[in-house]
Amino acid sequence: MKFIGVTTLAAALASSTSAISLNARSAQDVFVPIITSPTASSVWTVGSTQTVTWETANAPAQITNSIGQIMLVKGGTPTPIVLATGFSILDGEASFTVPDVINGTNYEIQLFGDSGDFSPAFTITGSDSLF
Repeated sequence: MKFIGVTTLAAALASSTSAISLNARSAQDVFVPIITSPTASSVWTVGSTQTVTWETANAPAQITNSIGQIMLVKGGTPTPIVLATGFSILDGEASFTVPDVINGTNYEIQLFGDSGDFSPAFTITGSDSLF
């Protein structure tokens, strides 16, 4: 009888420990905001000030990573160019100066915080340099 009681107790403890771990993990949620700007029709000029915007209305109460970063992507490949960093993902926007990059119609923005959301492809004009 004691053996069954100990086994039952061990199973109950294991079950409650799993429940506690799951509850602690679900206390924070991943936030995947929709990028609203730039759009597919956006044209940025090198040296201009631009603002990336995203939806924040449906943000969860607890976000796993609320510090944002915006990277430039070209042709589906991430570049080493960080456009903005250190802002709250709940700000819904971040502004920066467009860096000197080669002309192209296949640029995207990747917004990091909890996730790596992508904007539609858009155009950057004004330079023929590599970076």
